Amino acid sequence: MQIKPLGRRAYAGIESAMRDFTLARGPHTEDELWLVEHDPVFTQGLAGRPEHVLGARDIPVVQTQRGGQVTYHGPGQVVAYPLVDLPRLHIYVKEYVFRLEEALLRTLASYGVTGHRVRGAPGIYVRLADPFDHALLPAAVGGQDPFLGLGKIAALGIKVSRHCAYHGLALNVAMDLEPFARINPCGYAGLPTVDLQSLGVLSTWPAAAERLSTELQRLLRPA
Repeated sequence: MQIKPLGRRAYAGIESAMRDFTLARGPHTEDELWLVEHDPVFTQGLAGRPEHVLGARDIPVVQTQRGGQVTYHGPGQVVAYPLVDLPRLHIYVKEYVFRLEEALLRTLASYGVTGHRVRGAPGIYVRLADPFDHALLPAAVGGQDPFLGLGKIAALGIKVSRHCAYHGLALNVAMDLEPFARINPCGYAGLPTVDLQSLGVLSTWPAAAERLSTELQRLLRPA
């Protein structure tokens, strides 16, 4: 897998470049991992509903080919785009998503933060009251809000074309979190969004990008 640190980039150019790479690749094309910090942008997934954008104001809203609803990308967030051939890894989409989330969980654990999955809601969440608590989340019972007491620290949305995946995941490191209040993050009204900085964990963007990149390389290595 080739690692490509692309620095600060506008979203639209990166999204079109990912699509072009995926369409042009052949059976021997090496997988790549692009690491990006985006200019402020709201991105809508294929099923994105406009009512989940509460007031974009000065931030552009871009329609994308990935799955999921609306999310925000901006400075201080590590965005990782694995461009991978899934048959080469001998896995299907469900396992691929699991491995992306696992990379985020391991990256957070390297900072002492305990991340959690929520069934049916791709991405990674933390306990707001104690993000360093290692206890498992209690099982949600009928009618209970599955996000009760949680904040979202990482988002995930992918696209698969001809068995090759693109788009990817985003880890909030040290951001201006206000734009998340202008949307229902990933379609969930009132869902708090956090970053490492708001949890009291200080990291630079390059350091977080390197840790996430290392975990993705470990988990997306052909058997």
